[in-house]
Amino acid sequence: MPAKKTKTKPVRSQKKSPRRAAAAKAAASLPKATSMANLGPPSKLRGKNPERVRQILEKLDQAYPNVTCALEHRSPFELLIATILSAQCTDVRVNIVTKTLFEKYRSPSDFAHANPAELENEIRSTGFFRNKTKSIIGAAQKILKDFGGEVPRTMEELLTVPGAARKTANVVLGTAYKIASGVVVDTHVQRLSQRLDLTEHQDPKKIEQDLIKIIPQERWILFSHQLIWHGRRVCVARNPRCGECNLEKLCYSADKTVGWKLPARKAAAGR
Repeated sequence: MPAKKTKTKPVRSQKKSPRRAAAAKAAASLPKATSMANLGPPSKLRGKNPERVRQILEKLDQAYPNVTCALEHRSPFELLIATILSAQCTDVRVNIVTKTLFEKYRSPSDFAHANPAELENEIRSTGFFRNKTKSIIGAAQKILKDFGGEVPRTMEELLTVPGAARKTANVVLGTAYKIASGVVVDTHVQRLSQRLDLTEHQDPKKIEQDLIKIIPQERWILFSHQLIWHGRRVCVARNPRCGECNLEKLCYSADKTVGWKLPARKAAAGR
């Protein structure tokens, strides 16, 4: 038997009202994905704006009111040695090494006359132990010969000591002598200064010059310690813990994991 033909009902064309058509056209022109990043920052303050800098310092004071250098030491000379050892090494590791090291070598004279091979083995776990051994023995000899066994108290003199570049000198002057000669720029300070848009530079010396122009001198020492602690605990290099950060509303780094942030392309263009 021939199959029965089924009648198909004609599909009615659904005409949109002018109002609905206009709404659809407007919706089509919007970005497909809308997130918090498109809604604008909680704070309109940007970059080195003095009020923004003031708020950043205030927030750091709230989170880290009494922090200081994490390197354990009993004298300016021990701090100098510990800071030399901290290059490309964590403070935790340095403190483990110096706990026994400073019991064996108790003075600049002890380090100046140390057996290089023995010292290399004792500081091996801090990395770059051969170069660090040369710097430590050289620093001890220089301090004995030119400074009467005392770590100098000026930037100019400290920079003549083997192993004491500007960062090391700032650590010693600021922590041991409470002399605000500059801002310590280590890997944490460098990263956070860039994320907070306080500098556009990569070079530590240029970053320091940017920071000393906007941070009051009486805050240089504490500010460095605060950024270092914040960099270790919250604003870590990978996957920063922005949900725990009290600076989150003042930050618009492309690295942020929550909240408003500057789109990566714009952040790159601004650098």
